Amino acid sequence: MINPVIFCDFDGTVTEKDNIISIMNKFAPPGWDELKNAVLDRRVSIREGVGKMFSLLPVSLKDEIIHYALENAKIRPGFQEFLEFAKEESIPVYIVSGGIDFFIEPIIERFGPFAGVYCNGSNFSKETIKIEWPNSCDEQCTNDCGCCKPSIMRKLSQNETYKIVIGDSVTDLEAAKQADFVFARDYLKAKCEEWEIPHIPFETFYDCIEVLKTKTGVRG
Repeated sequence: MINPVIFCDFDGTVTEKDNIISIMNKFAPPGWDELKNAVLDRRVSIREGVGKMFSLLPVSLKDEIIHYALENAKIRPGFQEFLEFAKEESIPVYIVSGGIDFFIEPIIERFGPFAGVYCNGSNFSKETIKIEWPNSCDEQCTNDCGCCKPSIMRKLSQNETYKIVIGDSVTDLEAAKQADFVFARDYLKAKCEEWEIPHIPFETFYDCIEVLKTKTGVRG
C-alpha cells in the first residue's frame, strides 16, 4: 500500500445515523419524504434533492437544527482512535460529506486532525435555507452530485495514491468505484455487493484500524 489517502464520509459513517435524514424526520417539512425517496431511487440528483429538502425549512430554525444535531449525533465508536492511528502512520484523512457545513462543523470540531473537510455550504439570507455547492462536479462527472466526492478525490490524489473510501450511502457510490479499497456499510455495502466492487464491511472504526494494521504491517 503506497501513499495511502483516506476519504471518509460523515453522515451515517462518522455519525451512526444520517444527520440530514434525522433532521428532516425531526422537523418534518411536507414533501421531504418524497424527495428523499427520489434521491435514493436515483430519480433526481443528490444536488437537486438535498437542495429542495432544505428549501422546505425556514431560516428561523437554524439554531434549533444545530442544537438538535449536536444533541443527537452519536459518533461511531473508535473514530478518534482511528484518526490517531492514521496520524501515526502518516495517512491523510479527508472528510468528504454530502452533508451541510452549519451542522457538520459544530459536531466535528472536537475531533482531528484532518487533512481537510469538504462538504456543502449554506445560506441563511432568505426566508428558507439555501444550500450552496462549493464542491461541484468536475468535467469528468455528470451525476450532479452536489458535493462531488469523485471530483474531490481526483483533485487530491496523485497517480500513485492508494485511495481508501469509507462510506455508507448513495453519496459514496461513485467514490467507491474510484477507490483502491473500500470500507462499506448499509446501502453502500449492498451496492458494492450488487456491483461486485471489492470492499470490507465494518461496524466501528476499530474494525477499520484492524484491517489497516494488516495492510500497513503494523503489529497490534
